[in-house]
Amino acid sequence: MAQSEVFVGVDVSKAWLDVAVWPGGQAWRVANDRAGRGDLVRRLKRLTGLQAVGFEASGGYEQSLLKALLDGDLPARRINPTRIRKFAQACGVLAKTDAIDALMIARFAATLPGRLAEQNKAAEALAELVTARRQLCEEMTRAGNQAEHADQPLLKRLARRRAQRLSDDIAALDAAIAKAVAKDPDLARKDALIRSVPCVGPVLSHTLLALMPELGKLSNRAAASLLGVAPFDRDSGLMRGQKHISGGRRPVRDVAYMAALVGARCNPVLAAFKQRLQAAGKRPKVIIVAHMRKLITILNAMLRDQTAWANP
Repeated sequence: MAQSEVFVGVDVSKAWLDVAVWPGGQAWRVANDRAGRGDLVRRLKRLTGLQAVGFEASGGYEQSLLKALLDGDLPARRINPTRIRKFAQACGVLAKTDAIDALMIARFAATLPGRLAEQNKAAEALAELVTARRQLCEEMTRAGNQAEHADQPLLKRLARRRAQRLSDDIAALDAAIAKAVAKDPDLARKDALIRSVPCVGPVLSHTLLALMPELGKLSNRAAASLLGVAPFDRDSGLMRGQKHISGGRRPVRDVAYMAALVGARCNPVLAAFKQRLQAAGKRPKVIIVAHMRKLITILNAMLRDQTAWANP
């Protein structure tokens, strides 16, 4: 790190933004509202040599901060909270306060380089719709389970009525998502490429466009890692352990899982791939993860090369 480089960490909560600068140790707090975020952006713009403004993904509370930073043309970086906590422990910092967390985020950003966030308003708007749809689907599943297992007729009726309302809301969101994709030329072009693959429908395509917008700009290994299906070694000394997958974006992986199951039946490339893995004696869970990895690398290459699916 050059002497003139400066990194900022922001600990996000519902009411406050705790800010720390590394190196230097400056720290302050602003309200997590429009006025507070505006004040933060103005103060950050006065910093010389600013390289990154890091913050944790915090269940959506960070979205307004991200938008303010990008609108202010500041280098924003969203960081996995688990990595921050482990980094703090590795630094011997066991205490946990908002101010300490902000400083550890700044130190993490300075120590471990990462990808800066990019502004894509169309993808951000789509992500809000796709996330709302996923949440409604989860609620509908719970309502269906309640209707199935409830003993009292009243509870069954209420659960079924709620499930029907949720189904109607999901249909309305599907229409809104399709409209949002169709009216943006870049999203519409990518959607057509992705959905040219047998086994890929609108749900996976829209989820990838919204929650994995980097697809097509990554290496195949990075794409698989971002999805959470890249195997990592577990070897030490004479021990040779099984490889395991870890991390990734679970909402995308959940949808890709269903597409991979379908692809093993209707996609000729994935079906042949499954047969080879079965012949090699691979376990079912290993096969489905391998299918997801192959599918995401295919889609990554198609978007990178701007080519539609061609049957072998």
